[in-house]
Amino acid sequence: MSFIRAIVKAILRNTPGLLLFFAAYTHSNDIPEIVVTADLRQSTTMETASSLTIVSEQVIEARSAQHFEDIINVIPNVNFASGSNRARFFQIRGIGERSQFVNPVNPSVGVLIDDVDFSGAGTIATLMDVQQVEVLRGPQGTRYGANALAGLINFSTNEPDEAFFTSVKLSGGEFGTQTAGVVLNVPISEKFLSRFVFESHESDGYVENDFQDSNTTNDRDELTSRAKFSWQVKKNWSLNLSLASIDIDNGYDAFSLDNNRHTLSDEPGFDRQNSAYVSLKSSWQLDGMNIDVLWNQSDSDLDYGYDEDWSFTGIHPWGYTSTDHYFRERDTTSAEIRLLSNESGRVFADTTDWVLGLYYLRSSEALQRQYTFLPSDFLSDYEFDTFAIFSQLDVALSDRMTLSAGLRLEERDTEYGDSDGATFSPDDSFWGGKVALEYLAGENTLAYGSVSRGYKAGGFNIDGSLDADLRSFDEEYLIEYELGVKTLLANERVALQLAIFYDDRHDQQVKSSVVRSRPDGSTEFIDFLGNAAEGTNRGVEMDINWFVNDNFNINANAGWLDAEFDEFINEFGEDLSGRDQAHAPSYTFSLNFNYQQGPWFASVSADGKDNFFFSDRHSIKSKRYTLYNASLGFESGQWKVTLWGRNLADKDYYVRGFGSFGNDPRNFYVTEPYFQYGEPRVTGVTLQLTMGG
Repeated sequence: MSFIRAIVKAILRNTPGLLLFFAAYTHSNDIPEIVVTADLRQSTTMETASSLTIVSEQVIEARSAQHFEDIINVIPNVNFASGSNRARFFQIRGIGERSQFVNPVNPSVGVLIDDVDFSGAGTIATLMDVQQVEVLRGPQGTRYGANALAGLINFSTNEPDEAFFTSVKLSGGEFGTQTAGVVLNVPISEKFLSRFVFESHESDGYVENDFQDSNTTNDRDELTSRAKFSWQVKKNWSLNLSLASIDIDNGYDAFSLDNNRHTLSDEPGFDRQNSAYVSLKSSWQLDGMNIDVLWNQSDSDLDYGYDEDWSFTGIHPWGYTSTDHYFRERDTTSAEIRLLSNESGRVFADTTDWVLGLYYLRSSEALQRQYTFLPSDFLSDYEFDTFAIFSQLDVALSDRMTLSAGLRLEERDTEYGDSDGATFSPDDSFWGGKVALEYLAGENTLAYGSVSRGYKAGGFNIDGSLDADLRSFDEEYLIEYELGVKTLLANERVALQLAIFYDDRHDQQVKSSVVRSRPDGSTEFIDFLGNAAEGTNRGVEMDINWFVNDNFNINANAGWLDAEFDEFINEFGEDLSGRDQAHAPSYTFSLNFNYQQGPWFASVSADGKDNFFFSDRHSIKSKRYTLYNASLGFESGQWKVTLWGRNLADKDYYVRGFGSFGNDPRNFYVTEPYFQYGEPRVTGVTLQLTMGG
């Protein structure tokens, strides 16, 4: 499919210049509706033939959520993998990565922030001034290609407003939690609007270092700065510019020899991310079609490192001392052109809407690894170019029935080289898409059925000590069947969404590792990716939003998931066929009660999750748990005060676990499980002052 590359290169190589080109040739001629922005066409939740959850700004504020992982439990069949300070990788319907060390990774779950791709770098997902978070479950093969095999998480920050206002937010809580944020909205003119956001967030973290007598070994120090500009150049032409810088300098310590929130480390680690991005979007409304041109650029430094022995030198005569540090520089550029029919541009006797798009993504990543047991630093360079063309037709078969069909063709060129002499340069072609049939069963009821094909790129394992048959792995693809219904009931006071899905996974990519013993008795891991022959993921998702009256609202959602290997022999020769896949809890649920009377408002919620395997290479599981959260507030005029608490019962639960090695010389390195704990009980108060508006 080299023609794809040629076409896309020719059109998108200089996308910023295209913005000016189009400008020169453009002439002027009872239940809240939430708009889905991540799909090809903007539509409401009830009009979208897909299982999705939208977390609003109100929900974020009710939980005093600072990061995406603070609200992830309100989303059915979504999980996250920690391991360091913050969540970096996510899983949807049991599909997704859990970590990355040396090997390049093609993420299964896409992460977008203001249209900028941060897949595999989810630490950036802070929630200051975020309008909504959209989570689309299931493969998004037509729209997003290889980075969205399992689904997409889309963060939309607030757009500039026409009124001048300033909002100041101060928050303080347990564990030294301090947050200060400012939103400044400035309408420079009637047609040119701007919005500026600044936030500083600090916390001591939840791990104490007994060796160093410190309670900040797992601390958080995060600074977010954003600017957005909106310019209505002409009646039919608009420009939107987003700029941001996120500076995260957090501690890493999360595991301990004693499996508690106390560590004995003499060389505490770090978990840092310094990212900057620019996103430019130009939109034209013409006779017959709308044109969207997008160009994005992001630069990120992703650094993390840890004390591998989790202890201090001299803890035991058999003890070893080791640190492992990773420094990544990742640069990403993308460009996209979308042509979308409008009301006057429909074809086939005015029955069919259409979309045609071109996409280009270039990503490069340079890695430096500093590891005690390496004779010198390990260096690698990894880059790839992605070229794609996509299209979708929405055909009105009748007044009540619509057939949608989308297709994406993608070509990926990859180059890799490292200081060990390993080189890989695969060129791959992929295709994905979706066919959906929608039926309006009534004025407020949508029923749908769909078949989707998603894919993710194959790759290579770079460690030269691996056997030859473990050095590479194949593309994974997934066929998903989904049936769903969305309806409004009880005089439009109840919104119900229900979806049933079945995923047929082929050449499923599975993370494994070879465990080897060093002469001193300690162990090392050689991580690699391989392919399981077949896998099946199936389940049900439900969301109910009930506006009981003008003051009281109840939201409940639940997900049931059965994710297992149909055929899988692991690297140790063990037959794992029929076993549950890792990070795929059988159930998730959330129950939320929201009440407002005059200036007073309150929220109470309960979030639950079943246990799940942490890895496919051992049998250690998490705990099933239920977390309780609440907030109480008062708003009067310009002032708003909120008391909040998360995990009020102070439940101990695990978010990451290891089970195939020993790391404690005091018990002669016997193999035992090690766990990372989730957030304990945290309470605090938030004060917000808004002036103007």
